Amino acid sequence: MALIVSPNLTVDRTVRIERLQPGAVLRPERAAVTAGSKGVNVARVLAALGRPAQLVGFLPDVDRPLIERLFGREPLELIGVEVAGELRVATIYLEHDGRVTVLNEPGPDIDAAGWGRLEDTVQEALNRRGTSLLACSGSLPPGAPVDAYGRLVLLAHRAGTAVTVDAARQVLAATLPHGPDLVAPNLAEAEEALGWSQGEAVDERGPDVPARAARAAGALVRAGARAAVVTAGASGAVCATPQGATFFPGVPIEVVNPIGAGDSFVAGHAAASERGEDLLTAVASGLGAATASCEHPLAGGIDPGRARELTGQIAAGRRPIDPEVAR
Repeated sequence: MALIVSPNLTVDRTVRIERLQPGAVLRPERAAVTAGSKGVNVARVLAALGRPAQLVGFLPDVDRPLIERLFGREPLELIGVEVAGELRVATIYLEHDGRVTVLNEPGPDIDAAGWGRLEDTVQEALNRRGTSLLACSGSLPPGAPVDAYGRLVLLAHRAGTAVTVDAARQVLAATLPHGPDLVAPNLAEAEEALGWSQGEAVDERGPDVPARAARAAGALVRAGARAAVVTAGASGAVCATPQGATFFPGVPIEVVNPIGAGDSFVAGHAAASERGEDLLTAVASGLGAATASCEHPLAGGIDPGRARELTGQIAAGRRPIDPEVAR
């Protein structure tokens, strides 16, 4: 069973609107309110793929009834760590032309004692038999230590459990020295964590994207990750290990909602790893799940049959990258 740590649990409001106009009074067509956070998306996809999961996250006391109502509908076992404060809300605007705008609130303030309780909860879960993988997903709430995921990597490795980390910026950078088994940022997150950009928009199109992704993936491995997958949307992805790098092509699809694609990758990769697949086969499965999720209206939605179809197409097009490109 996969153990997912997603400290900053969220309520997602997914709003469909013809066009977002700042300064105007708008009347959306509809809004869906669901349990959110990257970890919830991972658990949804794992469930669709026939794999149960446990989710560890902070449980703010003000919104406990809302959390119990929304998260009780999800295909996961929630292990909540109680703290004071309010739950984070993420508002996702989907416009008719495909543009997506996300407003992410920060989440509850966490002190050292609160984070210590979360580490203790993760340790208890790792001590139980049957935990096959630890996935650390998403942002940290205010006050959490920047090396929080790195500390969880050490806990998991002492328990003999592999760890996948899907994080960004300083959190990803602080995790690398602890040797996560896999990190899975997108190109913008990777380049920012490596200090190559300052958070500006990154163009994931163009002939140089595979080389940039390869260079970033190779640098993440040299910084401590045992393997790194850097995704670049429709342009594909690169997986790097100390032995070399492999390019995986993107597959053309009609994108409905790209939110949660990275989470679907983590789930698809985890499910394949639990089946005993090798790294590159598991990466192709993750990318197939990520691509299929973009065809679904809600984050974490997936058609398993479609994911398998896309996985085959992606795996067929993979190719090794010249080692010099990844340097």
